[in-house]
Amino acid sequence: MNLLQDNQKEQLQEISKTLKQVREEKSIQLEEVAIKTNIRLACLKALDAGRFDELPEPVYIQGFIRRYADVIGLDGAALAKTFSTAVNTPEFDRNSSQNLENKPKFHVPLFIPYAVMLLAAAIGLIYVLNPKFSAESLVKKFNLGTPQKQTTAALSTPASLPKSETSTFASQEPTAISAQNPATPLPVVASPNNSLSQAVAVTLELQGKSWLQVKVDGKTEFVGDLNKGERKTWTAKKQLTVRSGNAGAVLISVNNQPATPLGNLGKVKEVTFTPQVKSQ
Repeated sequence: MNLLQDNQKEQLQEISKTLKQVREEKSIQLEEVAIKTNIRLACLKALDAGRFDELPEPVYIQGFIRRYADVIGLDGAALAKTFSTAVNTPEFDRNSSQNLENKPKFHVPLFIPYAVMLLAAAIGLIYVLNPKFSAESLVKKFNLGTPQKQTTAALSTPASLPKSETSTFASQEPTAISAQNPATPLPVVASPNNSLSQAVAVTLELQGKSWLQVKVDGKTEFVGDLNKGERKTWTAKKQLTVRSGNAGAVLISVNNQPATPLGNLGKVKEVTFTPQVKSQ
């Protein structure tokens, strides 16, 4: 589904008529245009027949026009400029905006999450430095469901045991208590200084001709065709998006990892990379 406006459809109607007329005058088949431009035949047929809803986004349509026109002997760059790629964004209803503004806003004081983080970090640090102390403290404090009478009986020393056995029994009391009431380990809080990589590097190597669009941190850094054998690398701090008109011809490597095909031959595919996540 594309985002064509009424004015774009009117422009595209005139352009498609011109392309079709010139192509037929020169007896050039659509299949030949598809091979030379690396545009899917289904897209070319939809463009010639005026089925514009079957075409991709306006920016890709503009690229189709340029390559199509070049193949049949027209000035592709000039003809492509006559098609607008701007997308009109509908304005929000004023009443809706006012309702959003009138909604009560709930703000959490900034110190609360910091206090919770510091408390959790302190508890985790205590447990890491002295886990035995923490476990026994929890057993003594909460008693972990052990009846008071059973605890007293376990701690009492039998009078009939000799002195040596009494000492042994006394030395084993903490172990017996721990075995009957195993302490629940506290979570270890990771240090806030352990951060993930703050950049992602993507390298593209072309195995065939493909139209490409590359966005780095929301800004378009490259739009156009790359030929077989060409190799490009881009680096982004937050996210990097690659869109290809012929995904099978593009080998992609992220952060020097082994290169893999972006997708299937002749297919349009878009992939977004971040330092933590890859989304398709």
